[in-house]
Amino acid sequence: MELTTKWTTHSRDGQEMQAYQVTPPKASNNTPAILVIQEIWGPDDHIQDMARRFGEAGYVALAPDLYSRGGRPEALSFPRIEAVKRFFDTLPQAAWMDQSLRIQYLNKLPADESQRIQETLEVLFGPRDTEAMVSDLKTWAQYLRDQGREVASIGYCMGGSLSFALATQFSQLRAAVCNYGAAPSADAMVAIQCPVFGFYGGTDHRITDQVPEVAAAMKNAGKVYQYEIYPEAGHAFFNDSRSSYDPNAARDAWAKTLEFLASHVS
Repeated sequence: MELTTKWTTHSRDGQEMQAYQVTPPKASNNTPAILVIQEIWGPDDHIQDMARRFGEAGYVALAPDLYSRGGRPEALSFPRIEAVKRFFDTLPQAAWMDQSLRIQYLNKLPADESQRIQETLEVLFGPRDTEAMVSDLKTWAQYLRDQGREVASIGYCMGGSLSFALATQFSQLRAAVCNYGAAPSADAMVAIQCPVFGFYGGTDHRITDQVPEVAAAMKNAGKVYQYEIYPEAGHAFFNDSRSSYDPNAARDAWAKTLEFLASHVS
């Protein structure tokens, strides 16, 4: 399939930001769009690949770079983030969110390499302006709506949380998919106007243990929420560029995602 891919520039509050856009053959202004929301790593090769997969499924796909508005800081340059990803692949999964364990492994690296990775980690895992990111996503969603497209969102890890959060703030969203991301507050869920589907790894206890509570809160708010938990899978099971990849969970989640989107995005 001959997909058209490009980096698109848009702006919010006078600051430019970029997104990776994929357009399938014969797309028109009413071809529906999927907002593909990054993991913490940004719109890297994996997220760009996911955007192309949605393009092959017949959607316009847009993957915003949530670190680009006003210019990417050097610590978040693509080469620096790739170095951090390679470092993370040497860690046990328990160390991914455990700073003390990460430091033990960092101390085994050459000093200059360790310092660069630590600088990038501090930005990636430091305070995050989630509201600003959701505002950026709303701007991109409106950009697609202004083209006459229905819009759904899907996100992975941090992006899964942002996809869920976007549903609380963008009333024209047709559907939201959250892959192993945290849910918004029960109070925020009241504003959701679209169905939400969550996919989770059974061994990803930090996220998955909250799912029954999330389901109850969504039900109490009168919202449509379905979820799938894959008992043997962990966090980031969809990412086939990482050691966390689980092909069985990813295959099933991909099929269910396409079915869900087809049911709610015309």
